[in-house]
Amino acid sequence: MSIWQRIIEQWQELSWDNLFGPEQPGTGIMMSQVVGKPRPAATKQVGFTIAVIALAAKMAKADGTVTQSEVAAFHRVFTVAPEERANVDFFFGMARRSTAGAESYARQIMRLLDGERSVLEDLMGSLFEIARADGRFAPEEDAYLRRIATIFGFSETEYDCLRADHLGCPEKGVRKIGEDDPHEILGLPPDADAGAVRERWRALVKEHHPDRAMALGLPPEFIKISNDRLARINDAYRRLMPTAETGPV
Repeated sequence: MSIWQRIIEQWQELSWDNLFGPEQPGTGIMMSQVVGKPRPAATKQVGFTIAVIALAAKMAKADGTVTQSEVAAFHRVFTVAPEERANVDFFFGMARRSTAGAESYARQIMRLLDGERSVLEDLMGSLFEIARADGRFAPEEDAYLRRIATIFGFSETEYDCLRADHLGCPEKGVRKIGEDDPHEILGLPPDADAGAVRERWRALVKEHHPDRAMALGLPPEFIKISNDRLARINDAYRRLMPTAETGPV
């Protein structure tokens, strides 16, 4: 049974309006109650998938307008089988009506991932990809992502590093959104030598390998995000070390 069939299977017992809104007592069955149900492995995947969709949709809504480019970006980073696209669109549409409840979903993800930093970084990266999809990064989007990053346990400095990795610092004239700097992707200074580049690449490959997400029991849809992150790391390494080969570390 696919994860989407499991989600829809609970349709009669879940209040979807509440599921994608603020978590308040007495308003119906909430995410914390869903995660506490039997079949923990399957329930964890359901809870995680709903929470990721909610955070992504509310990210797109943060500046007040959900653009088609943002919706397309969501589907690029959260890929599902064609026959499940309608289900994803439905849940995304429900969640994007407002940004209310985003913090509850961020806390839920923290509990489900047990604070696994590398996977949380990958998730933040996917949210940045959605934010940058329309070619701008609004102050409201920045504020939204800072709140989520704080709940995920990232410091202000760590958030700034993640932001620079995916967006650069266009307001300071460093580079424009979409111009990826391989040094920033690897978290290295511009003058890093070949040895430092190779050592950093090896550390990041181990840290962000999709096997870590698989070991957490996450759904296949999220493994794609980890694979994309690893591909981005390898691409940055190749750009800095064009004669080097990537492979097992």
